[in-house]
Amino acid sequence: MDGVAARRPVAWVAAVVLVLEALGVLFLNYVLSIVVDKQHMSMAGVDPGAMSTGAWVLGAVFALYLVCCAALLARTAVRDRPPGTFGRIVLVTCAVVHAVLGAFAVGLVGWTAFALLMAVLALLVLTLTAYGATYGENGGAPAAARTTAPTPPTR
Repeated sequence: MDGVAARRPVAWVAAVVLVLEALGVLFLNYVLSIVVDKQHMSMAGVDPGAMSTGAWVLGAVFALYLVCCAALLARTAVRDRPPGTFGRIVLVTCAVVHAVLGAFAVGLVGWTAFALLMAVLALLVLTLTAYGATYGENGGAPAAARTTAPTPPTR
């Protein structure tokens, strides 16, 4: 296991937490769409039905993004191998989204929401660092650097 004993459980916990978060986002946007529709809320003259549908669709898209991130984490935990380049990029963007949402949550929702978002961020960062790049015998030096240096020419 390359000296890291807790990386599989952390990846599994992060995957489960992201699925639960996706369900929470879906529920929150469903409630938001109902409130917007029932109160006939409008912003800059936009139809309340369009705002209700937009809240529901954007919530579903974000929830799908979180579920895809959870699937990447679950795949990483099952294989016990680091994600590829695309998987790393997706997980890093997920971590950045949680950091930005945490910054907004402090002012808008409160410290509890901030703490929860930071806990998810910590799980993502811990998973990414635990499954960091594996280095070979030469400390990860490229193949060209692993060869011996040429000897100077003799006269």
